[in-house]
Amino acid sequence: MPSFDVVSEANIVEVKNAVDQAGKEITTRFDFKGSDARVEQKDLDLTAYADSEFQLSQVRDVLTNKMTKRNVDVRFLDIGKIEKIGGDKVKQVIKIKNGIETEAAKKIVKALKESKMKVQASIQGESVRVTGAKRDDLQAAMALLRKDVSELPLEFNNFRD
Repeated sequence: MPSFDVVSEANIVEVKNAVDQAGKEITTRFDFKGSDARVEQKDLDLTAYADSEFQLSQVRDVLTNKMTKRNVDVRFLDIGKIEKIGGDKVKQVIKIKNGIETEAAKKIVKALKESKMKVQASIQGESVRVTGAKRDDLQAAMALLRKDVSELPLEFNNFRD
């Protein structure tokens, strides 16, 4: 039976490249001269450091611009709250979302059921498997999900015929 998986995963290599490029731009920009502005990455956690909240917003802008240029969807970023770390310095933890949460997975399954398409959807961990009798039904399901689920960056992989 034809099937595919609906997933939401960031390309970690491109995220690392975007962080590296943002770091290079931050070190060369005039408005960051002599400041402690930087972005660090540890697995799926990014930490942005700066001397003030305004500079932190500038660092975040540089990072999101670089991610956009590297084709990493900024909807993967879960931006935390700003924390003070001694003196005027501030930091902000930015988590990279990986996988579909159960609430979003339930929304995907519900959207497919309400569409009355001849496909079945099942939640499997952090992905949703969609199966159907015909390839055309699966392609219609992909189009429906692209249109209806806009708060998550969805990808379709593992297409089996």
